[in-house]
Amino acid sequence: MKIIEVTDELYLVDLPQNLEGFRDFISSWILKHESKGLVVDVGPSSTIERLVEAIRYLKIDEVEYVLLTHIHIDHAGGIGKFLKYYPNAKVVVHEKGVKHIVNPEKLWKSSKEVLGKIAEAYEEPLPINEENVYSGDIEFCGRTIEVIKTPGHAPHHQSYLIGDYLFLGEAAGVHMPLKEGYYLRPATPPKFFYDVYEDSLRKLLKIEGIACFGHFGFEKNSVEIVEKAMDQIRLWVDVVSRIAKEREDEKEITDLARNELLKRDQLFSRYKLLDEDVKKREDYFIENSLRGILDYVRSK
Repeated sequence: MKIIEVTDELYLVDLPQNLEGFRDFISSWILKHESKGLVVDVGPSSTIERLVEAIRYLKIDEVEYVLLTHIHIDHAGGIGKFLKYYPNAKVVVHEKGVKHIVNPEKLWKSSKEVLGKIAEAYEEPLPINEENVYSGDIEFCGRTIEVIKTPGHAPHHQSYLIGDYLFLGEAAGVHMPLKEGYYLRPATPPKFFYDVYEDSLRKLLKIEGIACFGHFGFEKNSVEIVEKAMDQIRLWVDVVSRIAKEREDEKEITDLARNELLKRDQLFSRYKLLDEDVKKREDYFIENSLRGILDYVRSK
């Protein structure tokens, strides 16, 4: 069990999967006040027991809220299983996502079609009772929680601000801390809409706090992170757009774009510093992000 103490009340729980390189990647955030807890994203069904173990280790008796950044199964797939342990927890989710966690059949089918063996490793999501879904004002131990609609990575994506903590989900991409600096790349799977993604980043640019990523870790200056994410997505769209005007084959376009971006994008170029198994994991998701951008470029 790996728990990172960010502050004396905020903890990051690593949820490694039984897949090559899937460590320091999927996580859950726990905010603690005395014996009460709030959780941001529960991860997939496969690691709910690990998350529950961490909650008990932190001596939390009651989970008051679960805030879901979006309903992709690596973030929310375990919510049905989680509620078997904490049946009174109030679940906050984008209104577009409610039906998919109450009845996850279509979500599971599409997840298997897109992710294949990765989805199988995450395990099938269980349904929740609609009574657990909460849509009112959110207060946790005297603090008001702001919900920020941040579509882009997904149409049902939202971020959360609690005091100085800004929970980004994948609104600013995928992050990985390194010995020096960090790795960052966009999270832009199909269907991707650049204007929607950038509008969400503009909202987040106005907020100063600690950037808490869904994948993975944190940085103390959220404004700097969002600025870098905006510069990065503009570069990726520009590169893919130019190459797509010159080439037809999808794989050739994404390969050429990846090679150019590894040279031009300082944060993405830190791919070379990743461990070999983590590189293999990233290879799949890099290709997926580039395909999302290419689909957008071709649809204009």
